[in-house]
Amino acid sequence: MPRYFAFLRAINLGGYHKVKMAHLKELFESLGFANVETFIAGGNVIFSTPSKNARALEKKIESRLFEELGYEVTTFVRTEAELREIANYQPFTKSDLESAVALNIAFFGDPVDEDSARKALALSTDCDELRVQGREIYWLCTKRQSESTISNAAFNKAIRRPSTIRGLNTIKKMAEKYCGSK
Repeated sequence: MPRYFAFLRAINLGGYHKVKMAHLKELFESLGFANVETFIAGGNVIFSTPSKNARALEKKIESRLFEELGYEVTTFVRTEAELREIANYQPFTKSDLESAVALNIAFFGDPVDEDSARKALALSTDCDELRVQGREIYWLCTKRQSESTISNAAFNKAIRRPSTIRGLNTIKKMAEKYCGSK
């Protein structure tokens, strides 16, 4: 049975929309998913299902979470192969990475088209570099993120669609644990 990774927007973010991971696990199990696990308290859920339609899974999860939590939780589903590819993609040079404070990944529902990529890349600053790859934007920050102008809100405003951001370290740890990737 295929394993999937759901990255949920607006779960346990800044003290808002607090959801216990045990409850989140129960909600995913109520959808008929198997082998459900959460990974840290930031809205990362691993599950198995015979379905091969990631878009349908996203909609099913979003509907159930809205019904139960009372607010929209945009969901971004990736397969094992996709997670492995995201974790291993190297958009920046080794020297860029050495000077970085953080490397984050913004997840989107659809591939980032040329117009959206142009708008997103325009957000780059002296301390923020961005690279687009498929349905993700890789964000290298050379200062504290609190000093950056980049955020989910900035992406939403620039390219007019929701995203959720995770640190590369989180993605690499998930890939290593669940996909055998380093």
